[in-house]
Amino acid sequence: MLPLADVTDPMAFGGKAVALGSAIRAGLPVPDGVALSVDTVEAVVRADPDVVPALHRVCSAGGPRAVRSSAVGEDSAGASFAGAHCTVLGVCDPEAVVAAVRRVHASADAPQARAYRAQLGLGPARMGVVVQELVPADVAGVLFTRNPVTGAAERVIEASWGLGEAVVAGLVVPDRYRLDVRGRVLERVTGEKDVAVRAGPGGAREIAVDDAEVHAPCLDDAQLAKLHALAEACDAVYGTGDHDIEFAFHAGAVFLLQRRPITGG
Repeated sequence: MLPLADVTDPMAFGGKAVALGSAIRAGLPVPDGVALSVDTVEAVVRADPDVVPALHRVCSAGGPRAVRSSAVGEDSAGASFAGAHCTVLGVCDPEAVVAAVRRVHASADAPQARAYRAQLGLGPARMGVVVQELVPADVAGVLFTRNPVTGAAERVIEASWGLGEAVVAGLVVPDRYRLDVRGRVLERVTGEKDVAVRAGPGGAREIAVDDAEVHAPCLDDAQLAKLHALAEACDAVYGTGDHDIEFAFHAGAVFLLQRRPITGG
């Protein structure tokens, strides 16, 4: 994919806290990609003859991509739209990326999204979109730097085999780990990870997990240490220790997919 600076300006993420360009420059392990501003997304939706070909060019090379929502105000200390808006995984050709951007834009008008906005007293959605290279995750999941239930100052990690969709969509009972603020392991609980979401030529799909891996831990001590280090790196970049992180491991490397404030919203 082209560098961020080569894509239509202004590049705004809306609510997502991971801004690809600044995050990469800060040393965070963010997959390559582009952020489409609200105005750019609306131009894609109406098939603007200048913007759509530009998006085609940006997406003309490279492997599968993840197309994610980034509406203004989507994730903040008082609101979380996680699961309310559409995410499209495993899209490859440029026209499929355009179609995915339109799907994500349309998801702002889904009943659950409208109901949540009404509950919070928010106006109509203004949808930005992030297009990232899809990490072919061996293991993925979520990391909270504060216990979202008790508020304790500890790291709570839930993870499973394959793409993180298996965890965030509730397709499995994920492994659960707790670390203290120094990264020392407090608890390990293995789940029941009988399916994994994998990206293939036709997009993401669910596949059965080998019996030996269903109840085997998917993260080892070295990976947990890398997640602790990732949380500390986010502390330095964002100036806070309050993170809700989506991560993926591939070939031993950890990637930061999304970061937002922790919220009960």
